[in-house]
Amino acid sequence: MTNEPEIDISSVDFSDLEKKYTVEDDGSYMNKFIIVDGAPIAPESKVPILTKVLKKLFSAVGELQDDSIHMPLEDGKTKGYLFIGYKTAEGANEAVKKLHGKKLDQQHRLLVNKFSDMDEYLTDFNDEFKEPATYKLPSTKVLDSWLLDEQARDQFSLEMGNIAGIYWYKHGFPPTPVVEPRVNWTELFTKFSPKGSYFLSVHKLGIHAWGGEDFKSIHKFYHPGVRLIDFSPDERYLVTLSPEPITLPTKNHPARASFPFKQEDVGNKLVIWDFQTGLPCRTFALPPDLEKEKKMTWPLVKWSYDSKYCARKGPGAIAVYEAPSFQLVNKKLLNAPGVAEFEWAPAGVRTETQKKGEEPEHLLAYWSPEQINLPAKVAVVQVPTNSIVRTVNLTNVTDCKLYWHDNGSYLCCKVDRHTRSKKTIFSYLEFFKVTKKDIPVIKLELKEAVTTFAWEPTSERFGIITTDDVQGTTPNKMNVSFYAPEISKGKVNTETVWRPFRTIGGKNSNAIVFSPKGRFVVAATLNAGSGDLDFYDLDFEGERNENDTKFKVKASFKQLAHHGYHGITHLQWEDSGRFVAGWSSVWKHTSDNGFKIYNFAGILQIEDQVEAFKKFSWRARPKSILTEEDKKKVEENLEQYSAQFEELDSMEADANLREIIMRRKKLLKEWKEYRDFVEAHLKELGLYEEEKKEDVEVIEEVREEILEEKEEIVD
Repeated sequence: MTNEPEIDISSVDFSDLEKKYTVEDDGSYMNKFIIVDGAPIAPESKVPILTKVLKKLFSAVGELQDDSIHMPLEDGKTKGYLFIGYKTAEGANEAVKKLHGKKLDQQHRLLVNKFSDMDEYLTDFNDEFKEPATYKLPSTKVLDSWLLDEQARDQFSLEMGNIAGIYWYKHGFPPTPVVEPRVNWTELFTKFSPKGSYFLSVHKLGIHAWGGEDFKSIHKFYHPGVRLIDFSPDERYLVTLSPEPITLPTKNHPARASFPFKQEDVGNKLVIWDFQTGLPCRTFALPPDLEKEKKMTWPLVKWSYDSKYCARKGPGAIAVYEAPSFQLVNKKLLNAPGVAEFEWAPAGVRTETQKKGEEPEHLLAYWSPEQINLPAKVAVVQVPTNSIVRTVNLTNVTDCKLYWHDNGSYLCCKVDRHTRSKKTIFSYLEFFKVTKKDIPVIKLELKEAVTTFAWEPTSERFGIITTDDVQGTTPNKMNVSFYAPEISKGKVNTETVWRPFRTIGGKNSNAIVFSPKGRFVVAATLNAGSGDLDFYDLDFEGERNENDTKFKVKASFKQLAHHGYHGITHLQWEDSGRFVAGWSSVWKHTSDNGFKIYNFAGILQIEDQVEAFKKFSWRARPKSILTEEDKKKVEENLEQYSAQFEELDSMEADANLREIIMRRKKLLKEWKEYRDFVEAHLKELGLYEEEKKEDVEVIEEVREEILEEKEEIVD
């Protein structure tokens, strides 16, 4: 073979050819291709079937190019990734937006990215592995340390002007700061998480989370213009909404690499964050009908009791997502024509048909108003099957509200109906007994319009506020009524027939707020010029109650207190049910702003009128870890614990009294030591005979009594 001579082409001018044939690449061609990772690794013989499945999936979001799927092979098997080409860049964008993170089957989740984005990810690529920095939350012990307070004090937050603070509260004592109140701690408002682990402040650029003993910074969530926030029940996920659509920094911007959002998030406004990683799980655009709303319905995303599922309402359907992937359950929407509202059951539901050991069911309920040739209806849906387990049709419906009982055993639908003339509104209540077989429904007819409904959290009792409501006229005074199941033959009626056991007429009340522990309830007049608070006990233990029913019910009514509270706008119980706070917010009006704290019996504990006062909020407590046996022991020894805490309170309230108590304790200790010494000496001499006696517990009580009180005028 002869060697071909080498030709030097360095001096040859190709500029004319380059000018004629060079294709200017503005990036539009590569924008039509996507890279799909996470596909099954299959033998070469299965490639045609796998290609067919993937082609059907990806062609659903855009038109594919001819021979558009390329699946690399190695050693007779696919490599788990592939390349797909679309005819337009819009098709590729839709594939990334709708199919990224989609489950192909139980073992495979597809990760979809645009081919043109690879340059961004592969910039300054290094073959040497470097472990990325990870974000870790503080330990639960640090976040919940306040629960170990020896005095069992509560905490609450206050916002006033440009100052926000968190305070300790103990019965009978003025609040004391947990940390020094901070100027400009928030630019909009603050919020505790559902279990009280975190304190969030809202700013123009996003959310700042705080926690621990000193409320130090934990993490920041970048979401410019954020206005509304919400948590999942287990505090795992944070939801934020901003009126400003998400935008990305330019590719060469130094913030692009660490920016939390990607190309598929551009234009969206609603974000679900993983609180543990600080990263967005998924973003959503607002439905077109909500884009025009001036006042946003919130929350837009609602959660199941255990945060396993979440859902949001859309036109004619409910989108139910499964965490943590946040992909649609069953890969499709829950069809709900004309859906107006929906609510999750706040607890897992154990039905009579369930087998022992099965997990409680996830249920949600929705209602739809009347449509052409379709009546209004209420439906109960089981998730994740998305099957309707009970439905009730309604006629002549003006409105409907859904109220789940806290334990998930009942669903009450407050149905407002109109007469044929549509001049008069009246209500009735539909009760779904969801734990029973076939979910029986009990109807309670009423002759008036119900404006407010509230379940007692710990029983089957409830309260309502009613009025004679004729459209176009001024409503009459309100009636506050409380209902309980009727007792028949010594037992609660198995058919759960509710009977009113007390009605208070001539009121202005517009809210019923039960204690989280039940029994005590406040009927309030909020957001009105002259506010009112009425405190009631539904299990009064005295001899004479105020029941006004001929039926036998498990209730004993007694009014405990009445207070006028001018300008009150909000009311909130503390989680233990010991205290309730009311406040007048400058966000509603500028008159008599401030807050008051009452105990469960309606006795005023503290009040403070504060200029530019905005918000009061109790710090939430997590669910108790005490067993029923532990709680029983506490109840049996309540007097002993009470005496100990009362002594500590007395000592803290009066320095002189503290000195007296400490002196008595010292003398008592010296006396016991002397007796022990004498008994030991007598035993040595054989002169001591032990007496058999039962164990006796000595409890020392200190009582204060005012013997005489005089008032003198000093010049």
